[in-house]
Amino acid sequence: MEGKAQEIEAAIESLGRLADLFQRRRTQLARGVGLTVQQWRVMEEISSRHFLPSLFARERECTPAAISKILRQLLGKGLIRTAISEDDGRQRRYRLSAEGHRTIERLREERRRAIRAIWSDLPGPAVTRFTHFAGELSDRLESYANQPTRKDP
Repeated sequence: MEGKAQEIEAAIESLGRLADLFQRRRTQLARGVGLTVQQWRVMEEISSRHFLPSLFARERECTPAAISKILRQLLGKGLIRTAISEDDGRQRRYRLSAEGHRTIERLREERRRAIRAIWSDLPGPAVTRFTHFAGELSDRLESYANQPTRKDP
């Protein structure tokens, strides 16, 4: 079992390195267009569907005040626009400005370029195996994380 335990520890170390590198790359991409990763996430959400700040905050497990701050920053940069909702005058509607659309498109293009550079020449079967393994591992981690925390005596 000792050999397998060492393999598992090495796999966990590799996964941690991979997660760190993905985060570093996201930060680089965001900085490249003058954003933080959090601002980028909010802009992606605004661009993809009807954006509700309180729901977004709940999904991201952060405070509505933190999302409001990001929205003010994006408004200040001229990347988003806001208007009172036509359906419910108590709500605001958020949309990307023309500059916001250009910024998101630059981010997406840089991301596509990086994906091509890193992934395109990897063997298809290896990518497929990785995808299946990563999906199974994610399901196991999620299931384990959703269990009640055990308290040691």
